[in-house]
Amino acid sequence: MTDLGPLLDSHCHLGAYDDPVAVMDAAAAANVSLVAVTESPEEFRRLRTRLGRRPTIEVALGLHPLRAASFRPADIARFFRCMPQTRWIGEVGLDFSQHGIATKKHQLRVFDIVLTEAQPGRHPLTVHSRGAEADVINLLSQARVPAVMHWYTGPLKLVDDALAAGLHFSVNPAMIRSKRFGSFITHVPAERILLETDGPYAKTSGRPVQPTDLVSLVNQLAVTWQVTPLDAAQTLRRNHDQLQRVAG
Repeated sequence: MTDLGPLLDSHCHLGAYDDPVAVMDAAAAANVSLVAVTESPEEFRRLRTRLGRRPTIEVALGLHPLRAASFRPADIARFFRCMPQTRWIGEVGLDFSQHGIATKKHQLRVFDIVLTEAQPGRHPLTVHSRGAEADVINLLSQARVPAVMHWYTGPLKLVDDALAAGLHFSVNPAMIRSKRFGSFITHVPAERILLETDGPYAKTSGRPVQPTDLVSLVNQLAVTWQVTPLDAAQTLRRNHDQLQRVAG
């Protein structure tokens, strides 16, 4: 098997796996680094305490939209206090699907705080947008922050708006099994793609996606892009590096 060099899982719910340490160790052995997203400042604190300092793990600071109604001023204050401890913000965003539409007002308030008051532009964001794609793209465009649209399921016609706003998209092994993925991945330039797992919530063959599955995902992207797997991996690394440079 060709050594693809280091890869990045830009959206992984590491703390939600049954054995996060085993997942993390397997990822490190496969040369896969992780952005471990969280859903609240309290989860961020707990996960950092549990994992300690690891060179292959970046714990991201999140305010998940489906929890927006539960966030109190103390949670927002804790979010600001935690920001210097991370290089990534996530999971944040909006969810206007049937699962989240009832808390739309709360979600918009929390997302506005993230975009306007949380040192905008200094941290890449990994963003949830289910059922709210147009709103998310519009708000990110106005805020001019470096951001990644995680597991995008919205209309293809909005992808051009996202690209014009400078946004990236992250793809996972579960996405490639959908009928619409072919149209999506050929519409987005390779230079705007990052990898993710969204594990353990994303599943393939009835099991949670693992960071180690990203190696096969790179191989499949290489076929789509008509390049070698090594070239595909290098493109993905450049994309991540470029996003970090924009964030400063």
